[in-house]
Amino acid sequence: MPTPTLPLLTPEQTLLLDQLRQVARGLAETFAPFCEVVVHDLTNPQHAILDIHNNLSGRTVGQPATELGLARLADAAYPQIISNYPNRFADGRPVKSTSIGFKDGSGNYIAALCLNIDLSGFQQLSQIMTPFLQMEGSVSETLDPAGAEALRRQIDAFAARHAVSARALSPQQRRTLLEELRTSGHLDVRRAMEIVANHLGISRAAAYKAAKST
Repeated sequence: MPTPTLPLLTPEQTLLLDQLRQVARGLAETFAPFCEVVVHDLTNPQHAILDIHNNLSGRTVGQPATELGLARLADAAYPQIISNYPNRFADGRPVKSTSIGFKDGSGNYIAALCLNIDLSGFQQLSQIMTPFLQMEGSVSETLDPAGAEALRRQIDAFAARHAVSARALSPQQRRTLLEELRTSGHLDVRRAMEIVANHLGISRAAAYKAAKST
């Protein structure tokens, strides 16, 4: 039986596949051991699996393209990204999958990167944590000083007006903020400067210094 002829890749296609294999390896090392990362060479659909990292599905290199891969080959307008869709491994384990298609300069699909996250361990952890996190009873209590949440909201509102996060405020903006908080009475809250410092991500000494310079 003659050996099937493999498609001849252009330099552009070869480079894309080579770079995609490096991306897959990096993702696999980052999200091990929960995430299987697969590179599909869609120019060779009969033997599409080019690389498979953190093998959770039991598949092997050289196996054919999946239904998604064949759909992309049949239609160049098929979505490039299909994210967080439900899937299952052959043994029934639940999976959250994402498939990303890659096109060459002619607009044709030549590869796909697929991420398959095994949810079985997370579901078991959820079953353990859910009853632990449940709380009952009619009594409620907070260890936060009275007015602390209103103080934080005032800080966040000031930061929003300046289009930054509270922790990204400049020294001058902090001084203006402290002046506004003093004028509005928010600094009368117990442990106000400690709350301000924590919310801004600075030391209490820096918060007091900003307050004194207003």
